[in-house]
Amino acid sequence: LAQAMAQLDALCTLSERAATLNWCAPQFAKEPCIEIRQGRHPVVEARLAENSGGSFIANDCLMNSKQRLQIITGPNMGGKSTYIRQIGMCVLMAQVGCFVPCDEATIAIRDAIFARVGAGDCQMRGVSTFMAEMLETASILKGATDKSLVIIDELGRGTSTWDGMGLAWAISEHLMEKIGAATLFATHFHELTA
Repeated sequence: LAQAMAQLDALCTLSERAATLNWCAPQFAKEPCIEIRQGRHPVVEARLAENSGGSFIANDCLMNSKQRLQIITGPNMGGKSTYIRQIGMCVLMAQVGCFVPCDEATIAIRDAIFARVGAGDCQMRGVSTFMAEMLETASILKGATDKSLVIIDELGRGTSTWDGMGLAWAISEHLMEKIGAATLFATHFHELTA
């Protein structure tokens, strides 16, 4: 009974949000693309509506087989992390059968969504922030395919500036040229954006 109630609660909540926040039914494409028009982060949008009556500033994401890597840059607290997580959530929601928080969405089916976000460590197991970052990144490089979505937020910040920039450069290049995964790569490294 608890499992059935939990499932019903989740489905009703998604339906209620889709109706009250004007979400759309996604379309699915055979060619590799992510086209989201006027997308919004579902959690941030709901919090703004509930707490302050404010609204989320919608944005687009347009990716295809010729543009598989997007480098997102900007100042701290500028929305980079929110943007890349928003795209990941929209893709996930579409693939589980939900409506999506945007005006229009055309999304290719993805075999996996890989995310390397946030800093963390496990000192008790001897895993530094840098080691955790590298272990997660190694898992992405090993498992991602050209049908995956990869979300990377600030790779290389767990080590020195130039070592981090070199890692970010090499990993983004490998994801683009060797794996071919659709990748959203948030970074502060100006050399990489140039």
